[in-house]
Amino acid sequence: MKNVNIGGVPEHFNLAWYLTLKNGEYKAEGINLRWHDYYGGTGDMCKGLRSGAIDIAVILTEGIIKDIIDGNPSRIVQTFVETPLIWGIHVAKKSAFKTINDIKGTRAAISRYGSGSHLMAYINAKNNNWDLQDDLNFEVIKNLDGAVEGLTSGDADYFMWEKFTTKPLVDDGIFRRVGECPTPWPCFVIAVRENFIKNNENDLKTILEIINTTTVDFKSIPSIDKTISNRYDQEIDDVKEWLSLTEWSQELIDKKTINNVQEQLFDLNIIPRKAEYADLIHNIH
Repeated sequence: MKNVNIGGVPEHFNLAWYLTLKNGEYKAEGINLRWHDYYGGTGDMCKGLRSGAIDIAVILTEGIIKDIIDGNPSRIVQTFVETPLIWGIHVAKKSAFKTINDIKGTRAAISRYGSGSHLMAYINAKNNNWDLQDDLNFEVIKNLDGAVEGLTSGDADYFMWEKFTTKPLVDDGIFRRVGECPTPWPCFVIAVRENFIKNNENDLKTILEIINTTTVDFKSIPSIDKTISNRYDQEIDDVKEWLSLTEWSQELIDKKTINNVQEQLFDLNIIPRKAEYADLIHNIH
């Protein structure tokens, strides 16, 4: 039995992995795939790939592209979710801030530098014509629980995280959403350590075939909306809206998309250079 470690955020996007693991589909192929929840998000997973703690990550597109350019020895092997991620922009319920303009120049809570919450703060700033030097300040809070604590105590002023994941916190009166910021590209990709690809390409191909068979028909799974609602503490209407907005992918991310991400990250001074497409991806199919 081949041991393989995979990491991802414990959110509804990754339910297909849980279902295939629960069904024993990888073990049936001689693969002991072990899932690791990364509450710290993309920055934390980049660290896991670099250290070898995980072999595979289901990770934000912009975050892994930045980290590969910064020396992470991994490659993107597939787009996982084709549609954009809708980031909610949140403040504490009792905050005086009412609009996106109100939070200009204040402190953004981020899980860690290089994370999605960090990079998307730049995208939001650019969308609103802020000064990237003067109008962006950061407070590291590690994860969603840290954001709740940071915003409530006043240690940070706003927090960007996936809209539907944070919706229960809005419903419970902990956060208030002042705006949204969709990613201008497909949100999640599957990234794999180069060393693992080199030595385990057939196992990787099998893993991708199994997960892709599930995601291609994910919305047709009986009562999938109720399953998501129960497992992730989401209102059924929110789940239905999220399902209507979300499309999975079974294809390798294309050159045009990679170039678009790099153009925007480079313009924002988030990456020091643009890499060749061939240096960021590995075509497994």
